[in-house]
Amino acid sequence: MPDREERFRVMLDMVEAFAGPEPRVLDLACGTGSITDRLLQRFPKATSTGVDLDPALLAIARGTFDGDDRVTLVTADLKDPGWTARLPHDRYDAVLTATALHWLHSEPLAALYGQIGGLVRDGGVFMNADHMIDTGTPRINAAERAHRHAAMDRAKAAGALDWAAWWAVAAADPVLAGPTAERFAIFGEHADGDMPSADWHARTLRASGFAEARAVWASPSDTMVLAVK
Repeated sequence: MPDREERFRVMLDMVEAFAGPEPRVLDLACGTGSITDRLLQRFPKATSTGVDLDPALLAIARGTFDGDDRVTLVTADLKDPGWTARLPHDRYDAVLTATALHWLHSEPLAALYGQIGGLVRDGGVFMNADHMIDTGTPRINAAERAHRHAAMDRAKAAGALDWAAWWAVAAADPVLAGPTAERFAIFGEHADGDMPSADWHARTLRASGFAEARAVWASPSDTMVLAVK
């Protein structure tokens, strides 16, 4: 993902714009803690709650942030209506997520947006950077996908690990083997969720209690939608 750092930079720019340099952040579907890591590098006085269900990725996150009292990691299923009860705070300055919520179908994602609307303080923000497909542009979509996958194939040929190879390494690791087996028992091989358009995300977020929502960053394949409470 050659644009990954750019999306994180814009995401943190918007956090600073709305919440300043000491934000309380909810890192939603946090995985290994990529957002939290960059958040704390840029804003040392920030705090982060990372939420995920994946035991392997959470094991990596716990190893990364062990002993850092700025970070709380929570195991929770975002499709469970009661997941917010596990959080240490009732309100957050910013809720952030990237390349994760496409694991959900549109109906549970809309329900999740309603819950997020209750977690963001007035004046706070939610940002989702993910695959968001406009079905009205099929030729653009096809050309972009072919170009992106060709670049991925070149990277793989040069030695980069793809999805399957990365998980094979994790499964062979003495620390991660158990959590990785548990992870595949929970999720299977991959998601079968939806990737609705950025316009769908913005409309659904406004219907979930946010005053404004629109795209603030985009690449040929991905978009980041920001919603302000």
